Amino acid sequence: MILLRHELGEVLREIRQEQGRTLRDVATSSSVSLGYLSELERGTKEASSELLSAVCGGLGLPLSDVLGLVQERVQRVETLSAPVSLHVPALGADTVSASAA
Repeated sequence: MILLRHELGEVLREIRQEQGRTLRDVATSSSVSLGYLSELERGTKEASSELLSAVCGGLGLPLSDVLGLVQERVQRVETLSAPVSLHVPALGADTVSASAA
């Protein structure tokens, strides 16, 4: 099962690390507590829209860019876990479902 907070946390962490910034730096520029930002990145806390907007501002990115990256991750996970139909005539059935994950 996909948990949005985990995917969001991963995206926030990756962006921060790509920028070469510390949790403390982003927390300060976002006006979000260091502990809370850490919990967001670990996917243990849900972010309100206001808080997420503040973190995105602290990272210097529009909220829409961050959500777009989250959407790509969720889509990738969904694709990997989607059932695949296989045609197996020897079994007498038209299709057999198998997981791609």
